[in-house]
Amino acid sequence: MFRAQYERVARAIERVIRDPPRAEELAVEVFLKLWRTPRAQGEKAEGWLHKAAVRKGLDELRRRNRRARVERLFGFGGKVATPEELRAAVEGQERVRFVLGVLRRREAELLSLRGEGLSYEELASELELNAGSVGTLLGRAQRAFRKEYLKRYGED
Repeated sequence: MFRAQYERVARAIERVIRDPPRAEELAVEVFLKLWRTPRAQGEKAEGWLHKAAVRKGLDELRRRNRRARVERLFGFGGKVATPEELRAAVEGQERVRFVLGVLRRREAELLSLRGEGLSYEELASELELNAGSVGTLLGRAQRAFRKEYLKRYGED
């Protein structure tokens, strides 16, 4: 299972956090969690791994956001930004990842998985939802994202 799914799990995490080396570390943690969770093993393991990977990525975003707030609060992290960090700060992707990190887990999962191209049926299967309610839940998640984004960043 590890050999067959490792790259897929690492890619899913990397899409969320945009840090390939850290995504690889977190992917190993996801497989360790699978090994420790017998009910996740078996025929549902691939779906469980994908969902766990997205959640692990979102948890990492939340951890980074908390750390950044603490560092700003106490004046830590006074390093000079590199050109790459400045470029990344300008891009809207950082804002999107931050907003995903503060949304409710279900909303962030829906938006992240939909952004990866999953169909409504696949979303229902991955998140164990009624297929008929995916559109409604996705619409609510999009409105919550927009509201949070506008609250934090305005109409950029």
